[in-house]
Amino acid sequence: MKKVALLATALAMVTGSAFAADMPVKALKAPPPPAFDPWDVAFGGAIMSDYIFRGITQSNHKPSVTAYFEPRYNVTKDLQLYMGVSGESISFPNRAAAEIDVYGGIRPTFGAFAFDIGVWGYLYPGGTCFFGAPGIDFAGNFQGAECAEKALLNANVIKKDLSFFEVYGKATYTVNDNWTFGLTEYYTPSYLNSGAWGNYTSITGKYTAPSTIFGSSGVGMYVSGEFGRQWLGTSDSFYGTATFPNGIKYADYNTWNVGIGFTYKVATLDLRYSDTSLSKGDCNAFTSDWSARGNLTASTGTFVTAINPSGVGSNWCGAAGIAKLSFDLTAMTNLK
Repeated sequence: MKKVALLATALAMVTGSAFAADMPVKALKAPPPPAFDPWDVAFGGAIMSDYIFRGITQSNHKPSVTAYFEPRYNVTKDLQLYMGVSGESISFPNRAAAEIDVYGGIRPTFGAFAFDIGVWGYLYPGGTCFFGAPGIDFAGNFQGAECAEKALLNANVIKKDLSFFEVYGKATYTVNDNWTFGLTEYYTPSYLNSGAWGNYTSITGKYTAPSTIFGSSGVGMYVSGEFGRQWLGTSDSFYGTATFPNGIKYADYNTWNVGIGFTYKVATLDLRYSDTSLSKGDCNAFTSDWSARGNLTASTGTFVTAINPSGVGSNWCGAAGIAKLSFDLTAMTNLK
């Protein structure tokens, strides 16, 4: 009897286990994927020892500060729409003290290729008109009372409003985690409101060091450079000379820069060298730099060119070193 009882017990245990295995088990639901939020905002600011734009100082080789705010809308993970506003402190010959940029565009991505296409507006409020020959330009046009009563000491001329816009396209190819290369193109029908069209093309390259180069410190490093060419058309009569009363053909020029940067979290320290092929005389004609008299930067008497008969020269387009400390954040990444 004992053997029968033990056998019955064993069969019951085995049968119960089999039944348990056949019973449906209620699976736990996986948490829902996070909702896709297409909106994001990028913002940041910087302080730099010199504000250089395409090889030419915009701040009279003095320090400058900048800040920007850029809302973004991600249609998909590979297509972004954006618009933004930024501001930089400047020091222009017409006494404009700020540059306000308003821009917007689209950023599509196709695999390793990223594109950026848009429109950029440069606004320079607070300017004053200066004219070397009070009241009348070289084409015989009266420039108005606000311009007629003022003249720069070196006979340079400059308009009150230098605002203009450019359309642009950029393409970037990411080779791997370390190497990226790019091509940029900008065009405007009137550069700095001079009446001269402008076309700027450049190639860029960047090497980002492996994240392990500084161990676990979180510090990153990169080396980058750019080589570009600025083509320029003929100005309107406001900037004409006695030889060219209807306007001057600005000199085309090359510009280049190379630098090294260090990153830590949202901060970047960029150290860069910049230069151009512009002579001091052609630089003076293009920038309307101030006279050396009055503690500014232009020199006099030795830099005569076809478009710069006064001989006044400017160092605004020459070699310069720039140190820039910037902070860049996005709401989706840094403010969660």
